[in-house]
Amino acid sequence: MTMQQTPASNSLVHSWLAEPLPPDVERALDRLARTEDVVRIAVMPDVHLSGDVCICTVVATRQLIYPEAVGGDIGCGMAAIRFEGDAAALADEMTAARILAGLYDAVPTLRHPRGTARSALPPALADSPLSHEALEKLKGRDGRFELGTLGRGNHFVELQSDEAGALWLMVHSGSRAMGQAIRECHLRHAIRTSTGLHALDAEAPAGQAYLADLEWACAYAHESRGAIVEAVAGVVTHVTCCSVDRSSRIACHHNHVRRETHDGEPLWVHRKGAVPAAEGEPGIVPGSMGSPSFHTSGRGLPEALSSSSHGAGRAMSRAEAFQTIRASDLRRQMRGVWFDQRLADRLRDEAPSAYKDIGSVMRAQRDLTRIVRQLQPLLCFKGV
Repeated sequence: MTMQQTPASNSLVHSWLAEPLPPDVERALDRLARTEDVVRIAVMPDVHLSGDVCICTVVATRQLIYPEAVGGDIGCGMAAIRFEGDAAALADEMTAARILAGLYDAVPTLRHPRGTARSALPPALADSPLSHEALEKLKGRDGRFELGTLGRGNHFVELQSDEAGALWLMVHSGSRAMGQAIRECHLRHAIRTSTGLHALDAEAPAGQAYLADLEWACAYAHESRGAIVEAVAGVVTHVTCCSVDRSSRIACHHNHVRRETHDGEPLWVHRKGAVPAAEGEPGIVPGSMGSPSFHTSGRGLPEALSSSSHGAGRAMSRAEAFQTIRASDLRRQMRGVWFDQRLADRLRDEAPSAYKDIGSVMRAQRDLTRIVRQLQPLLCFKGV
């Protein structure tokens, strides 16, 4: 798929598209391109409307930081690890049922029960102060109870098979309440620009405080995914006797801002639903619930700000999905993948048909990233 300029008259915006952009997405991108200090925008093939800045966009600035171009789930990302065993271990219903039952105990959706929560955060998180007293209080309360919890929406635990029949784990989760609180706190201290977006000067105290808190949230999300990986690995090993190959671990963030150099110029690169894809950089691009996922290696394309898509991207809003997809549709689309059938009605907004075709997305970004491994879902665990 060749690079396109979008909108056609704006040279700041380059896109890799699997399908034409809806008008509301075009308008959002045009607004973003007119915003102060925005010098480059890369649009990924899974782009879709969400809030003031579309998900699956990459925004580069010279000095201003835009929290809305990162989103609330700061540090949201992926982790994957391989088991020393075959995917055939999940071939029978009894094994799948035992694993699902174990996951309900090991990976809470929202909070750990009081008796099982950590007494304190890991030292690297506990000893790094956040910028405001309210955030510090939340860190000691919700931060402690939510570390290692999955969350709702499109977050998931999935067991998968690669082309060789090896068993893999993939986890998608973020910074839970902490990321949202950090964004909201710093938006109150931001300056409203001419297009209505809120900016922080990266060199001013308010900007420095946001960047420090963002780094903390990314570290929190990474630590939380690690806790989920360990919890799931314990369940799978107990049920199947398949141990984990820790050397196989892959991890990436897809909601962040960081200082990068592109074409010799230092820039603040904001990614909201986009995977860093520098030359050779490992990445994870999940499909929808019930469709293939991919381990990738970046190509470092300059026009794309060395980025790629972070998944299939929504084809329907959640409201549209609930209006048009039935529980029976979800069950049919999930045929061959173990999941909790009791949740079919509540998971209709996560059905594969609510998302874009992941094959089209991967074809559209052939210039951005290489496919290292394709994985087929075997078992999916989601919170509702």
